[in-house]
Amino acid sequence: MEKYVIHGGSALTGEVSVSGAKNAAVAILPATILAGGKCVIENLPSISDVYTSVHILREMGAEIRMLDRSTVEIDTTHITTEVVPEELSRQMRASYYFLGALLGRFREASVAMPGGCDLGPRPIDQHLKAFTSIGAVDSMEKGMIQVSAPKLTGSHVFFDTVSVGATINAMLASVMAEGTTVLENVAKEPHIVDVANFLNTLGADVRGAGTDVIKIRGAASMHGGNYTIIPDQIEAGSYMAAATITGGDVLVKNIIPKHLEPITAKLERAGASIEEFDEAVRITRSGPLQATNIKTMPHPGFPTDMQPMMTVLLSLAQGTSIITEGIWENRFRYVDELLRMGANIQVDGRVAVVEGVGELQGAPVRASDLRAGCALVIAALSANGVTEVEEVSHIERGYESIVEKFANLGADIHRGGKPSSTLQPAF
Repeated sequence: MEKYVIHGGSALTGEVSVSGAKNAAVAILPATILAGGKCVIENLPSISDVYTSVHILREMGAEIRMLDRSTVEIDTTHITTEVVPEELSRQMRASYYFLGALLGRFREASVAMPGGCDLGPRPIDQHLKAFTSIGAVDSMEKGMIQVSAPKLTGSHVFFDTVSVGATINAMLASVMAEGTTVLENVAKEPHIVDVANFLNTLGADVRGAGTDVIKIRGAASMHGGNYTIIPDQIEAGSYMAAATITGGDVLVKNIIPKHLEPITAKLERAGASIEEFDEAVRITRSGPLQATNIKTMPHPGFPTDMQPMMTVLLSLAQGTSIITEGIWENRFRYVDELLRMGANIQVDGRVAVVEGVGELQGAPVRASDLRAGCALVIAALSANGVTEVEEVSHIERGYESIVEKFANLGADIHRGGKPSSTLQPAF
């Protein structure tokens, strides 16, 4: 099994360029089905979740051509099936976006219950609520979710909880429904806006993305188009946290500073100095890390995906910090691994009390999910001694070239063990 071997203790210095947003990419790729034509997607991150999405599209009959490392041409004109291959759909959570895209274009879809990180129950009841509101019926057979509709008609949908996945799936399913669909209590994350902008590029009429209410006027047909995915705010935040923890001096490039405001505010409170530019931020730290409290919330609150990295940072801060997880009930599973490295953290349900320690010690640890894995890498970079991080396939679901990027910043990090069986590019 492939692992990362990290010798900690070096301050990170230099420049790092952020890749395209994972959470936008894994929704935009299925959305190309709605075009029924040729789409060129730029700033696509080279990560395993993207490889899986592209592999699914190819298996369903799409023509795929890689134009360069981060640009792919996808022609979905001749999609031949409304069934997503079961084995592939189980490899990632975002496979459920194929439900909305296929339903929107073909009025039927069949997708296996999605896989991905185990962060607690992730019901898709709100997705199905949106589908049924516009005229679909759903069923479950042998682990496959099936939705179909003789006709899709615009409707009013009020989500019981704020859900990124349900918001995106509702947009995908309703862009070609007859009439107007109104979505209320929707998610407002930057990648919601990015998906809406992409759909509008294809001829949809989606308005209000980024607010509490999204209105969609159904289009009779869609067409191909070119689109550039936004930078990944969580990847940017991860490198910002790593620079802060190690006391480094790092310029994080290819970002949208406004998307980082909740992260920037907490890092500054913890002791970082952050200088903003048009498409970059510079992170330094001269004084000690300071304790602070964090509660994760839907955007524009502090993002849950940054919580593990901040827990590592606060493990080395002076004083006591309280972290409250407002999104996923199993997000603190990685804490046991940090305890092996010498952290002092007490977890009670969705609340963690973090007592700062002088330093962390290298130890063998295991990544339990994508963001936890990145947090362990960052902990290892700041630790005294050698850390081996196993099950790195989780990390490579969402971080492009993470070993190479950290190494370019001066980290002593390399791959060890047997090569992973992670799905490779299918372009």
